[in-house]
Amino acid sequence: MKTIRILSWILVLVAVVGLGSMIINWYAQELDVQKAQSGQGLAKVGGSFTLTDHTGKLVTAADYSDKPMAIYFGYTFCPDVCPTTFADMIGWREELGADADKINYLFITVDPERDTQEAMAEYVSVFFPTLVGLRGTQEQLDEAIKAYRVYAKKSESEDYDNYVMDHTASVYLMKPGNEFMGTISYGEAHDSAVGKMRKLLATIR
Repeated sequence: MKTIRILSWILVLVAVVGLGSMIINWYAQELDVQKAQSGQGLAKVGGSFTLTDHTGKLVTAADYSDKPMAIYFGYTFCPDVCPTTFADMIGWREELGADADKINYLFITVDPERDTQEAMAEYVSVFFPTLVGLRGTQEQLDEAIKAYRVYAKKSESEDYDNYVMDHTASVYLMKPGNEFMGTISYGEAHDSAVGKMRKLLATIR
């Protein structure tokens, strides 16, 4: 009985340490983004990428950087955070009116195993016509994830098909030329988010 208790405590400790490490990694990425946003650090957010859009076309960051960009990293199997963010984005766009289409909206998957071209195409069609889904090989996505200082990690699960991805939930706002301006946090108040989108529009030269 004593041995079983000890083993149970060891398993709990391993789980806590693993969760703690995950939270620390996520927080470190968020802190880097905040530092870049405030100009306090040397961290650069944003950069080049080469991915495939949901129609099968090979694209790069340069294909979208003529306009401001709102970039979100997530995955189609996301149970709540991702669909909630895109639902919020629909509301921002409605508030912006015709100006909404002066921004490029990119959805970059962090789950290339399940997010096929077909899955991405079906997913983005649910929200709004100008939302572009982007995917690639794990190596290509790792480069984009690193460039934008995103946290993304596959959770451990005994069920291979039903795992979840822990990931940064902010929307990245990029000025024309793919220059980082700031982020909209998950669950940020509507008026605050729309205000940031208007400031992004104001960067159009």
